[in-house]
This record gives sequence, C-alpha cells and structure tokens, in this order.
Amino acid sequence: MEGSSEPLLDAKAEVTNQLLDFQWKLGMAVSLDSCRSLKYPKVAVTLKVGERSSQVQNKSFEMTIPPFQNFYRQFKEIAAIIETL
Repeated sequence: MEGSSEPLLDAKAEVTNQLLDFQWKLGMAVSLDSCRSLKYPKVAVTLKVGERSSQVQNKSFEMTIPPFQNFYRQFKEIAAIIETL
C-alpha cells in the first residue's frame, strides 16, 4: 500500500522470535481510586515469546473488546496464510 506506515513482512526474512503461548482473559473494571465507576469490559492478553537467545519472555497488555476482535481477526488471517505455505 502506498503511503502506509505499516511494515511489510518479507517471507524470506529471518524469524527472530517465536510465539510459544497466547493466553487471554476477559475482565471488567468496575472502579479505581481516581474514578468511581468505569464498568467497561477489557481483555488482558499475555504472549509467551521465545527469543533467538533462547530466553522466554512474557509480554502482557490490555485492550477493549473492539481492538481485541480486530487482533483476533488478524491472527486468523495469518494462520490461514501459514496453512497455504
């Protein structure tokens, strides 16, 4: 795509990290000290990543439902492409 800031992946590029595990859980934040009533669903994601140096790191982040649905959809697209290789 012209003008896109998204990096393009090269099928011949060397893979430096490997996704070892993907865990997620749905939660609901109901309140914080600074905010009395949040009441929004969120998804907590933890990725276990194996690095070239044989180290394993956990990468964690949270997102709301719409970005998680997009994230999940992208993983499904990646899996479909990998199956064709």
